[in-house]
Amino acid sequence: MSEIKTKEPAKLDREKSAEEMDWAAAKAAYDSINKTSKKPRPPKPQHAVTIAVSSRTLFNMDKERKLYEEEGVEKYVQYQEQHEDEPLMPGASLPFVKALMTVNARLRELYPDSEELFDIVLMTNNHAQVGVRLINSINHYGLTIERFCMTGGKSPIGYLKAYLTNLYLSKDSEKVKEAIEEGIAAATMFTPDKEIQLCDHQLRVAFDGDAVLFSDESEIIVKEHGLDSFFEHEKAFENKPLAQGPLKCFLEALGKLQRKFYAKNERMNCPIRTYLVTARSAASSGARVLKTLRSWGLEIDEALFLAGAPKGPLLHKIRPHIFFDDQMFHVEGAQELGTIAAHVPYGVGQKYHKSKLIEPTPKK
Repeated sequence: MSEIKTKEPAKLDREKSAEEMDWAAAKAAYDSINKTSKKPRPPKPQHAVTIAVSSRTLFNMDKERKLYEEEGVEKYVQYQEQHEDEPLMPGASLPFVKALMTVNARLRELYPDSEELFDIVLMTNNHAQVGVRLINSINHYGLTIERFCMTGGKSPIGYLKAYLTNLYLSKDSEKVKEAIEEGIAAATMFTPDKEIQLCDHQLRVAFDGDAVLFSDESEIIVKEHGLDSFFEHEKAFENKPLAQGPLKCFLEALGKLQRKFYAKNERMNCPIRTYLVTARSAASSGARVLKTLRSWGLEIDEALFLAGAPKGPLLHKIRPHIFFDDQMFHVEGAQELGTIAAHVPYGVGQKYHKSKLIEPTPKK
C-alpha cells in the first residue's frame, strides 16, 4: 500500500509536466503561425478569467433567429453562408467584450508575460457552417476571440466547466438557469432600448446585492414576512456573513485582476471599476452587506444604497458595460434608460414581480 502512495504524486507530477509541455508546444505553434499578426495570443485557461458569450449576445441576430424559427435550420444555415461576408450588427455584450480587451491591453503593458487576463470564448449552439460569418464579424470589430465552441444545435452548457468558465452570458434564459444550477456565474443579456455613450478606457460592472452577489436568504424574509421583519433579521445577524450568491465568484475574479493594478500603484487609474447598486437602505440593512464583503476579502469600489428608489436613473449616471440584477423590473427600468442589463434568474425573487407573487398559469 505504501508503494502505491509513493507512486501517485510522481504520476501526478508527470501528468502535470506533460500538460505543461503540451501547452508550451501549442503556444509555440500558435506564435509561429501568428508571428506576423498583431493579435495577442490567448492566455492559458488555468490562469485566465474566462468569459463565455453566446453569438446572439455578441451580435444582433434577431433577423436570423426569426428565419430559423419560421423556415428551419437548413434555410438558416444557407442564409448565413450566403451572407458570410456581411458583418453582423453589434449585440448587447459587444461593448462589454471591448472593455475586457481594454483591460487586457493595460495588463499586458504592466505584466508582459502574465497569463492572468480575460479570455473571451464564443459559446454557441450554432452549426459549424455558420462559423465563417461569425469569424468575419469578430474580425470586422477587431475583437480578440480565438476560442470557439459550436455545438451544432445542442446545448453548450456541458462544455462550460471544461472551458473553465468564470461567467456565461446568453440570450436564452433556460440555458442560463442550467448554467447557474451547475455552479457557474451566468446571466441573460438584454439589449437597451436606446444607445448611450460608454466609457472607453475603463470596464464598469454593476451588481445588485441579494440573489446576485449574495444568496436570497434575506430576500426570502422580505417577500414572506415584510420589511420590518427583514430589518430586525439583518440587525440581529449583522455580524454573520451572508451566504454567497451566483455572481460572487465573478466579483472575486474581477478583484484578482484589480489587485494586479494596485500592486503597480495604479489604484486611481485602474481600468476596472465595480459598483454595488442595491435596493437595501444603508442605515437599516447596509452594514451586513459591507461586513460580508469584508469577510470575503473583497472590495467594491462604490456602494450605492437606494432604499427602494428606482435604479435606472442612477445606472444611467454610472453607465456600466453590464448591470446584473435578479429582478426583471429592475432590468426593464435600466433598459429603458439605455443601460446594458443582464438578468440573473436565481432565488425567491423569480416567484415575484414588484413584490407581488406571480400566480402560476393554470394547466389546461
